[in-house]
Amino acid sequence: MCGRFTLRTPGNLIIRQFALNFHGQLWPRYNIAPTQMVPVVRGLDRQTTLLRWGLVPSWSKLPTTGRPMINARSETAATKPAFRNAFRQQRCLIPADGYFEWRREGKQKQPYWIRMRDDRPFLMAGLWEHWRDRTAEDEVDPMETFTVLTTSANSLTVEIHDRMPVILGPHDYDRWLDPESQDADQLTYMLEPYDAHEMRFDAVSTRVNSVRNDDPDCVRVQRSLFDEA
Repeated sequence: MCGRFTLRTPGNLIIRQFALNFHGQLWPRYNIAPTQMVPVVRGLDRQTTLLRWGLVPSWSKLPTTGRPMINARSETAATKPAFRNAFRQQRCLIPADGYFEWRREGKQKQPYWIRMRDDRPFLMAGLWEHWRDRTAEDEVDPMETFTVLTTSANSLTVEIHDRMPVILGPHDYDRWLDPESQDADQLTYMLEPYDAHEMRFDAVSTRVNSVRNDDPDCVRVQRSLFDEA
C-alpha cells in the first residue's frame, strides 16, 4: 500500500531530472495524502498536470462512492473493471522522493519513511481516469484522478509492510507512458519490486499521522535503521 508520500526535492530539479513538460511551480511537500492535488506525468511528451489522488472510473455514477481508490494491485489492474481501461491506455508516472508506512510497535503505530539511500527522487507507476457528471445541465470540465500501482514488498520494506508502490527505472518510463503500448503481459512484467539494496527506511515523527501537517517535521528522523544496518 502507498497512502502518503513526499516530494521535497526542489521543483526545478524534478522538472530537469525527469524532462517534464511543466510550466507551473512545484512546492516542497512532506505529507501528500489522498484526495489532494498531485503532479502527474502523462504521455511521451511528459506533460505534467495536477490530478486528484483517488481514481474515479469514468463509468462511476458518483465521484465519491466508497473509499478513494488510491492504490491498484499491479497483478490484477489489467483485468479489474475499475482499472483495465486506464491500464490499457491511460498510464502515468507520479514523482516522489519517499513514502510512508506504519508498523505497530507495542500500543502505537510507528510511521516509517521509506526512500532511496541517496535520497534521490523517483517515479511511481500509476493509472489515471477522467470522470464527467452526466447529470449536469451545463458542460463542465471532467474531474481527472489517479491511482498508484503497488506490488509485493522487497526484502527491505517487507519488514514494514507487505506491499510497496511500483517504482520504475528510467529505461521503463517511455514504454509505460506510451499509449500505443497495450500488451498487458509486457506491461505487467515491468511492475516488479524495486531493488532493496538501493533503499532505506527510518522511523519518523508521528506528526505525519495527521494530514493537516505538511512541513519538514513530518520527516524528522527519530531513529535511523539505515545507520544501524
